[in-house]
Amino acid sequence: MIAGDRPRIIGWTVVAMIAFAANSVLCRWALDRTAIDPAAFTGIRLAAGAVMLWLCLRTGRRTGGDVWRGSWPGSWAGAAALSAYAAAFSFAYVGLPAASGALLLFGAVQVTMIAAGLIRGERLRPLQWLGIALAAGGLVALLAPKTQIPDQGAQAPDPVAAALMLASGAAWGAYSLIGRRSRDPLATTAGNFMRSLPLAVLLLVPALLRMEIDPQGLALAVASGALASGLGYAVWYAVLPALGAAQAASVQLSVPVIAALGGTVLLGEAITWHLVVVSVAVLGGIALVIRPAARG
Repeated sequence: MIAGDRPRIIGWTVVAMIAFAANSVLCRWALDRTAIDPAAFTGIRLAAGAVMLWLCLRTGRRTGGDVWRGSWPGSWAGAAALSAYAAAFSFAYVGLPAASGALLLFGAVQVTMIAAGLIRGERLRPLQWLGIALAAGGLVALLAPKTQIPDQGAQAPDPVAAALMLASGAAWGAYSLIGRRSRDPLATTAGNFMRSLPLAVLLLVPALLRMEIDPQGLALAVASGALASGLGYAVWYAVLPALGAAQAASVQLSVPVIAALGGTVLLGEAITWHLVVVSVAVLGGIALVIRPAARG
């Protein structure tokens, strides 16, 4: 846990949210402006994340050697969900802007977890059902053709890319559910990243044979894995005990917003009024669902 006063906790929380949002910006940047392909990006991201998380555990005076004996926390099911998330995420960003992709991802994650709760028999309040309807309507509006919407530059996302991002979000939701009861989420995440290394190698081999990994694309993929993912998770799990359940759930609503700002500043992507409206609908709807649930 990160010790310190409230401003310190808030500061590290902001760092974690920026790191999570940076994954969208870095991935879109690499796939749109460098020669790296999505398979290679995924492989490098998983490998760099595994190395960084291993180093974090070593620095924290916890042994990293047990991974080679197969005794680390985590599971192959968790590693499979993590790998599916990362692969679908990369291939989706071939055809999606950073902002739309982050919004679709976040929406799919929350829908998956809400659906799992309903299947387990959880009951929602009327205000939560309203939130689900609002969020679902926002996602439908985001995906719908916009030929009749007087908003210059507003276009429906590529359907294949959008479907891949929704699948990525569902996989991450499944990953979160698999690891929900972990007593040491950082070690569990590190173990799952390590278990994903065989897939990372398989994804990298074709790219290496074709020599399609340029230095800038390599650097962006490493940054996504080591900094935005590895260090991002380390900071988040360190600060998480200092946050209440409602605070932890609510603060994550900032991730798509930060990704949109990053896409605008770094990639020159436009933020249209249509995107603003659907973002308010999706994030506001999710907020209505998760805050009462987090409180009790």
